[in-house]
Amino acid sequence: MADFWEPFQFEFFRHGVLVAALTGGLCGLVGTYVVLRGMSYIGHGLSHAIFGGAVASAVLGVSYFLGAGVWGIASALSVGRVTRRRVVGGDAAIGVVTTAGFAVGLVLFALDSRARRDVDALLFGSILGVDEADVAAVVAATLLAGLVVFFAYRPLLFTTFDPEVAEASGVPTARLEALTMVVLSTSILVSMQVIGVTLVAANLVVPPSIARLLTHRFSRMLWLSTVIGTVTGAVGMVASYHLDTPSGATITLLAAALFVVAYGVTARK
Repeated sequence: MADFWEPFQFEFFRHGVLVAALTGGLCGLVGTYVVLRGMSYIGHGLSHAIFGGAVASAVLGVSYFLGAGVWGIASALSVGRVTRRRVVGGDAAIGVVTTAGFAVGLVLFALDSRARRDVDALLFGSILGVDEADVAAVVAATLLAGLVVFFAYRPLLFTTFDPEVAEASGVPTARLEALTMVVLSTSILVSMQVIGVTLVAANLVVPPSIARLLTHRFSRMLWLSTVIGTVTGAVGMVASYHLDTPSGATITLLAAALFVVAYGVTARK
């Protein structure tokens, strides 16, 4: 038992567990809306677009959160604007906008040696390298998402399940969708520091999918997804230390294992 608590004596590990738990809960909360709207691909796409912004910020020598944040929010709003015209489908809009951002990042990544050094960890995550500023950023993003869900719960619920009727009923769907995209891109921005570009989409999709198997009620799904994301983040982080495996991959595999269990249990019913 003493071996289990051994890593908690290190400050960097405590920061890592805290950030893993917070980002897991944050992605579980925001991902509920993403999954129910059938836009699971957007998490994968925006993470790649934000990667382009991260590389650009490294090349320009500006803050990661400033450069990648502006890039990510601009990409998210662009996807929302193109989708709302209904001429091009949401999946196509995501593909066009986000892959263009990722391609820009790849070009800069190849041309500038500083970019290669600064953003290499973003591909796979570097949770043990987080500092107090990273923790503060994750806390701020979590508070933002929580406040948006709390104050706009009913309009978001209406827009999620029936956006056409919501718009006809006077709900400001355009502004709500833009706000959702901002919260989503912010969540991905802070989560990439933890699990990297390649796995951040799983954090957005797997916990809500598990919660969806366990309940048909939206409110229950919302808090279940948040709790599942928080637990898998914290437990996966501790497990990665003892197993000597990458933290992001361990968190994702733990969540996937829970999905298989939940699917097996609910399939019998």
